[in-house]
Amino acid sequence: MKVLYFDCFSGASGDMVLGALIDAGVPLAEVRRALGSLAIDPDAVWTENVVRTGIRATKFCVRGENGDHTHTHSHEPHRTLAEIGALIDGSALSAAGKARAKGLFCRLGEVEAAIHGVTTDQVHLHEVGALDSIIDIVGAVHALEYLGAERIVASPLNVGSGTVRTAHGAYPVPAPATLQLLNGAPVYAGRQKAEMVTPTGALLVAGYAGSYGPLPRLTVQTVGYGAGARDFPDAPNVLRVVLGDAAIGDAAGEVRSGASPTRVAVIEAEIDDMTPQLFGAVMDALLAAGALDVFYTPVQMKKNRPGTLLTVIAPPEARTALTDLIFRETTTIGVRYRESEREVLDREMVVVTTDVGPIRVKVARQRDEVLNVSPEFDDCVRAAKAAGRPVKDVQALAVRAFHDRPHGASA
Repeated sequence: MKVLYFDCFSGASGDMVLGALIDAGVPLAEVRRALGSLAIDPDAVWTENVVRTGIRATKFCVRGENGDHTHTHSHEPHRTLAEIGALIDGSALSAAGKARAKGLFCRLGEVEAAIHGVTTDQVHLHEVGALDSIIDIVGAVHALEYLGAERIVASPLNVGSGTVRTAHGAYPVPAPATLQLLNGAPVYAGRQKAEMVTPTGALLVAGYAGSYGPLPRLTVQTVGYGAGARDFPDAPNVLRVVLGDAAIGDAAGEVRSGASPTRVAVIEAEIDDMTPQLFGAVMDALLAAGALDVFYTPVQMKKNRPGTLLTVIAPPEARTALTDLIFRETTTIGVRYRESEREVLDREMVVVTTDVGPIRVKVARQRDEVLNVSPEFDDCVRAAKAAGRPVKDVQALAVRAFHDRPHGASA
């Protein structure tokens, strides 16, 4: 399992996240390509090697709308969620990446609306609505997709102390939106009299981290350092990311010990007037846009008509984007949703050698105990056809091959 660890001992901001991911191996050219029309001038984004209290780090830089090359927003537009969504559509992110980025901003809009007592349609994002912050988030979504980590873990976050000046005045650190975005995450007040976690940083770390805790046991592949704007005299103002490989028990058992169940959004819609050919395309689109699971259930609807219940399980921050997709791709005129907690077993894919060829096997564990072994059905069908044997025999061969591996063999 490939694991990425956010080490937030000096907090996190959007440019720190993206700088660290670039420092860990994501090519700047890839980030520029993903930005698409967000960065009309290729030179609008660049990196600089800097030193923060003795540590070399990568500083991600953006030439903002006011012509400034720093991450400042004082004279830049305050955008609505719809305007930000249109900008994201102009990026070159994958379909899933666009949905993920929009979902993150929708989560931010919901938080801001709740704080200020308005609807999400009335929300105008200030600091995070500036072009450089949008670039930070779009770039980070693509960079994380590029690295392909199967699990993301974060340390407790140093939020700093003191006050921060926002578009609405001076607020205590962490700012209200930042604190709400970090709901469920472990935080602490560091000795620095500064805002160490920005709303953009909170949005990215909390939006991606599946769990929090110390650095899990893993084989390190690469380490990246992303620099913050300020240089403190007594501590390096950097975000460190560690990318490595971990056995499933190490990646999950150690990290998830004591972790709370994760929250998911459950979205449902009943449909009785859509041609059956569309259901497969809808499922594919929802999964590509970030849904964790999609399934259909036959139901009997009003006027005694047979229908289909569409159920989508998704990260809470992706709910709005996925709801928009449902309205666009199906004939339903309404959905309902709720948030729920879930516990999942840790899973990995293992390739085993059998008499009929290699078969992928999905292994589910709780801590270090194997609870389920399930051969990939497509692999079994292919191998059974080539060998002229029943599929059920190939399934049994694959399960036996997994259990017959030498004790301690790597998965």
